[in-house]
Parts: sequence; C-alpha cells; structure tokens
Amino acid sequence: MEFSRLRKFTALAGVASLALVAAGCSGGGDKAASADNPVTLTVTTFGTFGYDDLYAEYEKQNPGVTIEATNIDRGSNARTDAFTKLAAGSGLSDVTAIEEGWLGSIMEVSDQFVDLKEHGAEDIKGNWVDWKFKQGTDPNGRVIGYGTDIGPQALCFNGKLFEAAGLPSDREKVAELFGGKDASWDTYFKLGRQYKEATGKAWYDQSGFVWNSMVNQMDEGYYTKDGKLNVEGNKEMRAKFDMLAAGTADGLSSNQTQFDWGNGKAFVDGSFATHVCPAWMLGTIKGQLESAGGGAASGWDVADVFPGGASNWGGAFLSVPKSSKHPAEAAKLAAWLTAPEQQIKQSAAANNFPSTLEAQAKIVEAAKPNELFNNAPYGAIFESRAEGVIAQFKGPDDSVIQENVFGPALKMLDSGKGTADEAWNEAVKLLNDLVVNN
Repeated sequence: MEFSRLRKFTALAGVASLALVAAGCSGGGDKAASADNPVTLTVTTFGTFGYDDLYAEYEKQNPGVTIEATNIDRGSNARTDAFTKLAAGSGLSDVTAIEEGWLGSIMEVSDQFVDLKEHGAEDIKGNWVDWKFKQGTDPNGRVIGYGTDIGPQALCFNGKLFEAAGLPSDREKVAELFGGKDASWDTYFKLGRQYKEATGKAWYDQSGFVWNSMVNQMDEGYYTKDGKLNVEGNKEMRAKFDMLAAGTADGLSSNQTQFDWGNGKAFVDGSFATHVCPAWMLGTIKGQLESAGGGAASGWDVADVFPGGASNWGGAFLSVPKSSKHPAEAAKLAAWLTAPEQQIKQSAAANNFPSTLEAQAKIVEAAKPNELFNNAPYGAIFESRAEGVIAQFKGPDDSVIQENVFGPALKMLDSGKGTADEAWNEAVKLLNDLVVNN
C-alpha cells in the first residue's frame, strides 16, 4: 500500500478506533511502577539514538521498570511501521520516536497521542529552544512530543582529498573557501567543478541529500506556511533543481545509495570529497566508517559553514500513544530521556546536537573535540550553525515528497538517465500520483 493512501486510511481508522483505544487505556489505572508493581515499557526509535546506556540507567533509578527497546534502521521505515500500527489501532510502543519529516502526518492524527501537558509538559517547556517545543504542539495546543535532537547543518569534507586537489584542508580556511557567512550554492558547485577537473572524482555522494538541504533552506518548502502544496509552478524550487541537475550532469555526484554508501566503503575510498552534515549525520558517518574499517585517519572533518546559510534537517520527538497501557510511566520516561542531562549523554553516544538549551550550553562549554572528525570542536560548530535556524513548516506528505516523489527523479539524474526537464516532470507526475490524487 502506498504510504499516501495508508496515511489517509490511518486518519479514518483513527476515528473508528478511538473508542477502543480509550477503553484500552483506562482499564489498568496506570499505577506507578515499583518493585511491587513491575511495569514493562516498550520504546521504538530509529537510526542512531544513543539510548542503550540510558535505558539501563533509567531501569536502575526506577525499580520495577523494565524497558524493551526496538530500533528501526531508518526513519522512513519507522514511519511505515508507525502508520501501519496507527491504522490497526494497536501495536505502537509506549514511547514512540517521531521524525521531523513525518511529524506533519502525525499531526493529522494527533488525537491518538497523549497530551503531555497532562503529565507536566508545561513545567519543563523552557528546557527547549522555542521552535522545537512548538513543533511538538498540535493545532489544538496539545503537546504530543518531547524534542530529542535538532539538525543544524554544517559541511563535512575530506581534508586528505582536498589537499590532493590543491584545496586548503584546515577547517577554518575551508569555511573561508566556501564563503563563510556568505557561502552559496553557486560557490559550492563552482568548487565542485574545480575539484572534478583536478581529480576526476565526484564532489558529493548523491543528489538526494543535497536537494533535501537546498529545500530545507527555503522560507517555504514542499508546503506553504498555510499548508498548501508548493511544488508545481514554484520557480525558486525549480531553479534550485536545475542548479543541482547541472552539477550532477557535470559528474559531481558519486551516485551512492542513500544510507548505504557500499556499507561505508565510499567514505574511505575517495569516492567523494564533501557531504552535507546535519548534526546527526556525524553519527551516521561514524557507523559507516566503522563498517568499512575506517577511522580518524580516513581524513573526514567538519567546517563551520554551509552553502546558502542556516538550515535545519531532521531531529526527532518522543511521543506516547493513547494505546499505551502505562501513559503516565511512559510520559515520565520520555521526559527523562529528553531532559538536558540525558541529551548531553545522548549527544556523546550518537554524535547529534541537543534541542535543549542547557545541554547545548554544556556541550559548548566542555569543548570536547570529535576525534573521528580531526578533533573538530563539535559543540561550538553546531551551536554556530544553529544560529538563525527557523523551523520550516512540514506538511502531511512532506517526507513522502522528499523520498518517493523527488527520490526517483534525483536518481534519474545521478544515473545519467534523464535531463533536468525529464527528472522534474517525473517528480511532478509522482507528486500527482502519490499525493494529489490519493
């Protein structure tokens, strides 16, 4: 079943199942966990969350609580899992992670989630940067998600490959090379062509992630701020698409598979020299380097610069579905996992950047270098990259458009099987097939 149709089915199923969900929630009284009243809480996350040690710590601090954790490999697969269970009216974990890209779809069925204001959300709202807390609040003012991380974007680059091409490798000089505060996509692609001419190799891993980054910088992305589709006839978006298509046509894309990279091999064999890096991507790259036997000697670094300026890509939330038999205990766990103290530990484990102000400040103050990325001052770089970030409105099918509409079109470009016009037309066709007409 196409996700778009699943989403619409979910909305209908949600209405039919609310009575059953409510009945399922009200039966046990949700007594507080204790040694005499043991409670098992299920948690589902995705990608790299860095929670394993935190689960053990929470169980130790809370006798009677046992956590059964499931981690799904990718956010897109977690989305499918969540909406399949929402449509069925059961099966969601007590604490369920939600990705920013499909939060808009969740908001359409937000009444199937616990209002965390009933469990103290208003008392701790000051923990987060304002826009992150607002993202987790539905149109009716119900708080349905506590923010985990945010995804301010910096630029990852391979210093060894830069040196081989006659480019500077010092991260501060690299930031200047790209234009510093005035860094632009024009400069990014210009340098890419210069690198390609010098080495014969690709500049970026594949077009999809670059495209996501470009779209996320727009004042309005796939949807306008009032929730209307914003793709067809969007001259600004088409101009960015053409710029990327031209770069890809010039051989700047390595045509890698997203979230695979040949099981990490492309990060160690010189396949590409730059990578767009929301903070959480550093954890992803770490896993890829480890899979391929690479490490700090592989040459990767991260610079305090990003083409086009401030941009946020990704970040997650922890929510409690109404189907949970232990909503109070689940809400307590979600609040604890996203508290500043735990976000600091999560950041160290997952290489992501916290959404709480106190955690951000302490990471910057600690000034702990990231050894894998040439001892980059991780906290200071991403604190700087977070300046000026404004959360873009994400509509209900935002992640579908990103992955299932533009994904195939951009793959056409990467594989050399289509022109810019052909790829754009394919995206519009898929948009109408998967979103508009479903």
